[in-house]
Amino acid sequence: MMPLPLFYVDDLIRRALAEDISYLDTTSDYMIAEDARDTAYLVAKADGVLCGLDVAMRVFELLDDTFEKDVYLQDGAVVKKGDRIAQYTGYTRALLKGERTALNLLQHMSGIATATAEAVKLVEGTRAAITDTRKTLPGMRSLQKYAVTVGGGKNHRFNLSDGAMLKDNHIDAAGGITNAVKMLRGKLGHMVKIEVETRNLDEVKEAVEVGADIIMLDNMSCEMMREAVAIVDGRALLEASGGITASTLRAVAETGVDVISIGALTHSVKAMDISMKMDV
Repeated sequence: MMPLPLFYVDDLIRRALAEDISYLDTTSDYMIAEDARDTAYLVAKADGVLCGLDVAMRVFELLDDTFEKDVYLQDGAVVKKGDRIAQYTGYTRALLKGERTALNLLQHMSGIATATAEAVKLVEGTRAAITDTRKTLPGMRSLQKYAVTVGGGKNHRFNLSDGAMLKDNHIDAAGGITNAVKMLRGKLGHMVKIEVETRNLDEVKEAVEVGADIIMLDNMSCEMMREAVAIVDGRALLEASGGITASTLRAVAETGVDVISIGALTHSVKAMDISMKMDV
């Protein structure tokens, strides 16, 4: 089962349904008898990693308290084109009204899980973990980050309260890395870590000397990253970020960094093709 609170999921779904239905479905409500019932099923139209099935089923449960489902697969399952994912029965109007919202969520989350699984596979055998970023769709962050974990990745911070990250503008405003880290150290609780974004090796040296917990290597070449690994020598976690693609991912991982964060996992992922069909 998905480890997200039902109140969060229900709130997101209700807002999505309100956006899509408004006050009636002018096709289904005028064409389909109120008491008509049907059975439908979900089928994969592409290979990938399934994610978001509980969310998709919840769409129909909120529309129809008589809804019944028979789920064949669970989140994290590797599916092939043509696989049946689930079958369910309910009022026909509710099935048709919920179809697009359910598929939008299921396809998007499965696309994230699939892309993450591909990235994780590319770095197998290295020490690098694949993580997401805060480049998520407003209101969708928890679902998107959950999908990353289903694909085998890990989560970066969920929000600005989770950790202190000194990016270039913070550093420039504070007058440098050393000043910025010292200002934060005097105020942060013992549970909060500091990450420093660096743009060159001099900044890497400064960040490790002032005691940063995590050092981000922003848009650096693989050669520079290897040098950074040698400079830091295990005194801080190293995160590679910026412009990393499938074609460069393995080379980045082999530099010895600990984390590779990829915004594209959530902000520009391709949805997995999944369809709903009426079982007639």
